[in-house]
Amino acid sequence: MVHTFEYDFSQQPNSQWKGKSSFSTGLFINGQFVDGVDGKTIDVVNPVDGKVFVKVSEAGAKDVDKAVEAAHKAFKTSWGLKVPGSQRGKLLMKLADLMEQNIDELAALETLDNGKAFATAKSFDVQASADTIRYYGGWCDKHHGKTIEVDEHKLAYTRNEPFGVVGQIIPWNFPLLMFAWKLGPALATGNAIVLKPSEFTPLTAIRMAHLVQEAGFPPGVVNIVTGYGATAGSAISSHMMIDKVAFTGSTLVGRTVLKAAADSNLKNVTLELGGKSPNIIFDDADLEQAVKWTAFGIYFNHGQCCCAGSRVYVQESIYDTFMQKFTDHVKSLKVGDPFHPETFQGPQVSKVQFDRIMGYIQKGKEEGATVHLGGEQHGEEGYFIQPTIFTDAKPGMTIVKDEIFGPVVVVIKFKDEAEIIEMANDSMYGLAAAVFSRDISRAIKTAHDLGAGTVWVNQYNKLNYQVPFGGYKQSGIGRELGEYALANYTNVKAIHVNLSLDL
Repeated sequence: MVHTFEYDFSQQPNSQWKGKSSFSTGLFINGQFVDGVDGKTIDVVNPVDGKVFVKVSEAGAKDVDKAVEAAHKAFKTSWGLKVPGSQRGKLLMKLADLMEQNIDELAALETLDNGKAFATAKSFDVQASADTIRYYGGWCDKHHGKTIEVDEHKLAYTRNEPFGVVGQIIPWNFPLLMFAWKLGPALATGNAIVLKPSEFTPLTAIRMAHLVQEAGFPPGVVNIVTGYGATAGSAISSHMMIDKVAFTGSTLVGRTVLKAAADSNLKNVTLELGGKSPNIIFDDADLEQAVKWTAFGIYFNHGQCCCAGSRVYVQESIYDTFMQKFTDHVKSLKVGDPFHPETFQGPQVSKVQFDRIMGYIQKGKEEGATVHLGGEQHGEEGYFIQPTIFTDAKPGMTIVKDEIFGPVVVVIKFKDEAEIIEMANDSMYGLAAAVFSRDISRAIKTAHDLGAGTVWVNQYNKLNYQVPFGGYKQSGIGRELGEYALANYTNVKAIHVNLSLDL
């Protein structure tokens, strides 16, 4: 029997939304909510107190098979090239409208199973997700092929055609936003979808399935399978009827997805992976702004952000002044109940992630770095960690090289431009970077020299759905967002028409 999630948020202390949420937590396959074939469920834990608060259906390989079959049928009969782009656009825009109509509920669900601050979930996560879906709704009838001049004897043109069935695997740090980043361009280009959310944070994806149904998408176009990476995720990556897979998560798991895709049907792959992003503060920076943006760059979303500015490099002449201002500002950040309107940082998403971060903090101490601030659990219950600043860190230390994915930053001195470019680029990752300087020529030159897919100048962690996002090196393959993301979900077909050439 499919479980139903019921929650009265008026009973949640400090909740800014007093409504009730009630919906099925089954797998969403072919337009219906169903139990998994094996009848198993997944416990979803509230990171504030570490307690199970809901069970959702667990998908296995057989359920993925059913979802793929439904998607394949929909693509061939009621979606894909059977539906004009203008109609797909209307459905996506309707979905965006429904998201905005349910913005408080979606934000509350995101806060409940992820732990992020409600204010952030509402103003950023949900709103940006709706904006992304609406943006791709506008692209549905505008992603055209080209007519190519060859000679007078031939008409040559291209068509952008959908793959068919695409598999998508999304992470737990921005559950709804990653859902929108994946869903938008895939549906805009006419693909049918089998999507697996993280087992840690499945609620908004399941709630979105209800909104997909309400918006009027044909059955089978969108299928949501909640399951574990080793089972459902593996089945998606290796499925012979899936021609494209998109994954967001760690570089380690990304390698596994890429290998499975290669070992099966050599499916097309997009990967958005890890980062260890440098944030460079030059001596002519606006220090007040640099301090605030630097804190936002690392502690936003509790440090659980792939592009987090976790390596901060400060020019030596302003290092002491920066550290004093930065320390004071970080001390002012409120850590606690994510439903409280003043909270900036809630708990880490899970016990696994909490232990991982605390292990890195201990490793930093053992290798000789200095805990300048924080470094301990915040409170006695839940998965809260104090915002942590390390100093005296050396290039080869683990906390300088590895992606920690938590509220932990290293602050390191540098002398000049030549030294900082070498230091900043000394990483296996290349997802993002930032430069703070009042000298725009200096800032732009530095940005051009950095090996990263995104570089901010005088800001951090501000992404826009119109602008591509993705990494260099081991931070991924392909680009999300903007017009660039549409190319991830289409094959280009070239048509040659003989007009007058005889043999």
